[in-house]
Amino acid sequence: MKRESFVMVHVGQRPESQLNLEYGIETRSWGFPIWKPEYRSTRPRFAVLGTGVAPRVPLDVWLTQRITLYLFEVREGFYEGRAPHWPDEEAENTVKYPVRFGIEPLAVVRDVSLSEHGPLLSAGSDAIRRSGIERGIGKLCELAPQPLLDAAGIRTDWTERQNVPLNLTPGFRAEEAQTPKRPRGGAGFISDPKKRKAVELHAENMAVAHYERQGWTVERIGKPYDLHCTRAREERRVEVKGTTGAATSVELTVNEVEHARNPRHTVDLYVVSDIVVDMHSSEYAMSGGRVAHFENWYPAEEDLRPRRFEYRLPFAD
Repeated sequence: MKRESFVMVHVGQRPESQLNLEYGIETRSWGFPIWKPEYRSTRPRFAVLGTGVAPRVPLDVWLTQRITLYLFEVREGFYEGRAPHWPDEEAENTVKYPVRFGIEPLAVVRDVSLSEHGPLLSAGSDAIRRSGIERGIGKLCELAPQPLLDAAGIRTDWTERQNVPLNLTPGFRAEEAQTPKRPRGGAGFISDPKKRKAVELHAENMAVAHYERQGWTVERIGKPYDLHCTRAREERRVEVKGTTGAATSVELTVNEVEHARNPRHTVDLYVVSDIVVDMHSSEYAMSGGRVAHFENWYPAEEDLRPRRFEYRLPFAD
């Protein structure tokens, strides 16, 4: 069975660890406090974050227990984080986890056996245990993805496709990682409307500056797209997204998708990630950011995961 590189992580049960887990899910990012040589030479395909079991036990005891797993696809390899991002980093105004990578949530798998007969086998199971013993530092290992995909109910044949269509995955949000001891909505930080607006404006300003440098005249539209660009007889429409996390996925409305798919339009997607937020400023001053620019963008069906449906009620008798 075909194997791929996984990064296995143990997430502790302390409140700050669980809060970081929620924030990592929400911002599609994870990180470690120190670099390991293997991080610089390996690009993992998947990440597994395990929580709910204490790791400081003998291996034979560990293998008898069960765990909750958060399965991710790694969409951006290891890179150097240069600004505070997680809640405990922002609280201390320091970078505690400089080793970062981008993750896309695929599924939560609960009550998973850690035994050698489970989907992690003994290698993946022990990698999570060793991660917990070493302060949650990720451990790389080679695993066959199919058993985990099957356990998560994701109907795809990895051997045949070697790809996970996003529209076949359930995904999950930060709220699903909250423990009963913490109230819902605890992550909260990126959900701050004022901060979110500042992030969006910073990304839009960077996009405007980019297109103006290319000789385009730029008009801010807002809906159903952000920027209308003209240059002589050319026309280009731009959807802009900003995030303080990694560039893995973005939220799109139905109108944004339909507009980008309209063959009468030429649409670009301009994404600014890793935006630096000054948490000591009441106005959330923004700076920096890494750009992912997709020209002639068309959102494919397999890269979209529906979040909501409009349901038509049956006729009343």
